[in-house]
Amino acid sequence: MNAEILPLLRANDVFKSLSEVEISEFSGLAIARKYQKGEFICLSGDLWSYLFIIAHGTIEAQKESTEGRSLLIASFSPGEIFWGPAFFDEQIPVPVTLVSRTASRIYLWSRAASQPFLLKHGALTWEIARLMTYRMLHVSEIVESLAFQPVAQRLARLLLEQFPADKTSAERHLTLDEMAARIGTTREMVCRLLYRFASQGAIQINRTEFVFKDRQLLENLK
Repeated sequence: MNAEILPLLRANDVFKSLSEVEISEFSGLAIARKYQKGEFICLSGDLWSYLFIIAHGTIEAQKESTEGRSLLIASFSPGEIFWGPAFFDEQIPVPVTLVSRTASRIYLWSRAASQPFLLKHGALTWEIARLMTYRMLHVSEIVESLAFQPVAQRLARLLLEQFPADKTSAERHLTLDEMAARIGTTREMVCRLLYRFASQGAIQINRTEFVFKDRQLLENLK
């Protein structure tokens, strides 16, 4: 058993009902896996019957359109958990592609290995169900945003969320493709809107950073 996993489980509210002995027992069922930046963990449509917790790195859940565009559904950081639907029902494929945004290490539990433990500890299963509810609400908000907010409004909101209000400039750590994936559009549309914001005096676009000239203009769009 890797001691790294124990503090991860203790710190996650999903496992708060477990005793130290039970946490140790559950951690002993885990499989450690490492992924390089850009490596796929599973593809949309796979019957992927695992639950995982992240030790290091960032894992993203993405949805691909038939035109090849990507939409970022969720991003998971160290200490967070995620699972494929087949973890609970072996016939349900995972609806998203999971990809390692950075070099990552995760711990996986297979359905077969962990099912007896989960059936014995109903409180743990209840907490997973609660987390599932919150995740569904989050996805509902994304769908509502895509359905009812114009693309310019979504981009303005992304800029305001990504870059702190107490700073006048921020490093451009997202590519145009990554920004497009977060708001459900194309890199060309993102590029056009950024330069529109610049021409309106809201931002200044430099090679490595954005300079906020008038955040209120973006706030009015948010």
